[in-house]
Amino acid sequence: MMFQKLAKAGQTTQALSNRLGQAVMISGAGSAVGGWVELGRTTLGSAGDTIDISSLPDKRYYMILADFIADGRLDPRLTFNADTGSNYSQRTSFNGGSDSTAVNLTSISGASRQAGGTNMFGFYYISNVSSKEKLLKHWWANTHAGAGAGTAPERTEWTAKWANTSNAIDQVTSTNADTGDFNTDSEIVVLGWSPDDEDTGGFWEELASVELTGTADTISSGTITAKKYLWIQFYQKSSGACNIQMTFNNDTGSNYARRGNNDGGSDFTSTSASSLQFQTSDTDSAHYFDMFIVNNSANEKLGISHGVTQNTAGADTSPQRKEQVHKWANTSAQITEIDIDNTDGGDYASGTILKVWGHD
Repeated sequence: MMFQKLAKAGQTTQALSNRLGQAVMISGAGSAVGGWVELGRTTLGSAGDTIDISSLPDKRYYMILADFIADGRLDPRLTFNADTGSNYSQRTSFNGGSDSTAVNLTSISGASRQAGGTNMFGFYYISNVSSKEKLLKHWWANTHAGAGAGTAPERTEWTAKWANTSNAIDQVTSTNADTGDFNTDSEIVVLGWSPDDEDTGGFWEELASVELTGTADTISSGTITAKKYLWIQFYQKSSGACNIQMTFNNDTGSNYARRGNNDGGSDFTSTSASSLQFQTSDTDSAHYFDMFIVNNSANEKLGISHGVTQNTAGADTSPQRKEQVHKWANTSAQITEIDIDNTDGGDYASGTILKVWGHD
């Protein structure tokens, strides 16, 4: 709808691309009446079992970013407003497997992996209406299978609810229920969005915005400012068959690994790869994906992405979807360049857009 309004106003394609991050109002950077604003953050100065953020203002939607660096075994549990009663329930899938359900819980379990040294990156979307049960969507990527590009990361996706209908969320607590600790620099960041916000700056800073004006096989962010959290949006228009491959910092060595799922099928894995592969297309299909990355210099870069491909045009053909977790097994530098190459016989067409957002 926002794109339609802009188009009716006579704005150019470039103007539309400049609003790409703003158009996805609930899952994105900003909007005409405000953006995602940082409400609270707790970063551990030493290893511990609890990360807590309190005194949060009442916002209609929350986005939570969680960066858990492991010191031993982790089993993170999430609670709201210090409520440890049997008021939580969840539905979970691990590595694309069958759903499991749990009810009357005293907390919401996260990406529980029974191994030492398992770093985790996750993000949540939460609907936060005081008079309604609080609904959550959440995704995790973790390194449980082991360090290095020779092992694929693991993934957990779940939905959950806090069955409270009288209070808005004002406190978020993650507690480790296993024998290890959240290590130094582990943190939780809580962002909020509300339709009456006047702050149009927001948390997510635009680091790159690139639009092709002709056909090409590569679109690049160029050099971007290093940020701890990255959000990548890619909209691809194709001229012929395309195969989307992403690399960081011009690294084409065997340093990438991923795990994912196409159209709800069984999980696949790819290890020791020279790039991260996204959707392939044998036709002139459009493709769009979002990707979130935790970009710590000393840790493998964990990412979570969701993509959709148009497939054959028309309502009589269903689109295709891909969900993945990824890692770049570099532990000495932050991502400062993102290149997306086509390795098939077609081209990225004019109007293909790459946007990169970030924040420390």
